[in-house]
Amino acid sequence: MPLSASEERTWAMVAHVGVFVAAWFAMGFLCPLIVWLVFRGRSEFVRRHAVESLNFQISLLIYTVVAVLLILITFGLGVLVIVPLILIGAVAAVVVIVRATVAASDGREYTYPLTIRLVH
Repeated sequence: MPLSASEERTWAMVAHVGVFVAAWFAMGFLCPLIVWLVFRGRSEFVRRHAVESLNFQISLLIYTVVAVLLILITFGLGVLVIVPLILIGAVAAVVVIVRATVAASDGREYTYPLTIRLVH
């Protein structure tokens, strides 16, 4: 059964803003993954937003793993560079997630910057 326009916007917003809830458990990708799995056949709009959010969360996870590896490889000296970059990245991530949520609320598309597109 297809979703109404209002339901589409609501679930597209959940795909973005729901990561804040899942992020408490270091699994920000769970909310967009669940929205994608449940609604991908019912709404192309929700599918696109959920995939975009999922790819962004996976990208953040990859960037975090790379940062930790760089810190370990440099025997901790990378902390001087990596920690400020992580803080800047965290603030930037919140900003783009809010922008994506607003775009979904308005019925517009949104493309996250610096995202590795693994899920289509």
